[in-house]
Amino acid sequence: MVHDVAVVGSGFSAIALTVNLLRLLPPSTSIAVIGDDPSFGRGTAYRTEFHLHRLNVPAARMSVFADQPDDFVEWLRSKGKGGSADNFASRGDYGLYLRDTLAGLLRQRERRANVDFIRAKATTCIHRNRDGLQFELDSGQELQARNVVLCLGLGSAEMPIKPRNLDTSLQDHVVQNPWRLGWLSKVRPSDEICIFGSGLTMIDQVLSLRARGHRGRIHVLSRRGLVPHSHLSHHATAVEPILPEGTRQLSTLLGAFRAQVRAGAPWRALMDGLRPRTQALWKELNQEQRSRFLRHALAWWNVHRHRISPQVFSQFQHLLENGTVAVHAGFIGGIEQKEDRFQVAYRPRGTQAQAHMNVDWIVNCTGMERAGISHSPLLQEMQRQSMIAMDELGLGISVDPFSRVVGPQGQIQPGLHAVGALTAGQFWEITAVPDIRNQAKQVAELVALNLENKAASLSDQR
Repeated sequence: MVHDVAVVGSGFSAIALTVNLLRLLPPSTSIAVIGDDPSFGRGTAYRTEFHLHRLNVPAARMSVFADQPDDFVEWLRSKGKGGSADNFASRGDYGLYLRDTLAGLLRQRERRANVDFIRAKATTCIHRNRDGLQFELDSGQELQARNVVLCLGLGSAEMPIKPRNLDTSLQDHVVQNPWRLGWLSKVRPSDEICIFGSGLTMIDQVLSLRARGHRGRIHVLSRRGLVPHSHLSHHATAVEPILPEGTRQLSTLLGAFRAQVRAGAPWRALMDGLRPRTQALWKELNQEQRSRFLRHALAWWNVHRHRISPQVFSQFQHLLENGTVAVHAGFIGGIEQKEDRFQVAYRPRGTQAQAHMNVDWIVNCTGMERAGISHSPLLQEMQRQSMIAMDELGLGISVDPFSRVVGPQGQIQPGLHAVGALTAGQFWEITAVPDIRNQAKQVAELVALNLENKAASLSDQR
């Protein structure tokens, strides 16, 4: 069997695309969804069972459908979970919303495309001129599809430095992937912990530790020691940034933004006003300015742009104020075993001195790696066959403004698209729900049009 569409992936990008395809494609078409995550569509972020893990975006902006902005708010109301548009719902509830939305579309059997959910990983992909692409799966199966959409997300970033020559008893106290939550149950209440990274993942893990009864000291170490800011507790009207005309020099843009803040514009409102323009602005920057942004401004962008709910911020701020959590800005020098603990050596930012901390656990919360090719055997194989190419900044793979995959010679790859973080080189702002849902809708419409044109062409040949 040759499927009309293959969706490769099992996170939010995959479910956003799938639900849009189900709304668009006729019953005569077929969809294959390839992924090895049993909680399809919920991914790491939305399958958490901790109620304290909240969305970082108000409910009003979290509908999976770009053309039904109130869908998530209405779902919350229907479940008796509070329907305020400004509410920061739990991530677990959002995962249930995605599950229910997909299930509702799948129940419409007579009006939707046929869907096969294939629990496997695609490991190899080769061209089939007439029938699109053929995948080999780690289950031993093969699958062909006329259109393919890559919805592969991000892998966990590697630790900045790895300890060596550890006793077996200590090896389990190095947590490379904190989302494998089994480690939390092994932490003793008084254990001291060092967390590498000070972003959103760190916040989640600190609150998870507290919920599990941990009361020991937590050290947070990152290069700049910046932690996410909070959203306001009430909705504020976005303020449109006044950007200088005739230049897209990063320093000039930042200067204009700061001038508006000094003139009285709330910085959060300005960031919210910038959001609808971010992708267009990114496209206007040349490669030099994009590289400068990634080198010098990214850490500040992350803490101002990717804010946390007021409730979560309040809990974390209390831990900072009472000394439970200490944030250190510095550079890791090494990790050694000292008896039955770790000794972490680091250089505090702005000094040449060495400092040390002795801890019982080391937890990697440096976040997610850039959506490059190295974390995926499938993408590596597709690159080897010149089917895809890394974008110039190494943020993901090359795509055009319509999310069509571009090969190493600049050629559009027919029937091959990408959605989500893989396309950051083209769009930059493409990891949050409001951006991915727009892209998923656009790609679903392109796939539907491709299939319609192919059917019309075959009809004409008869």
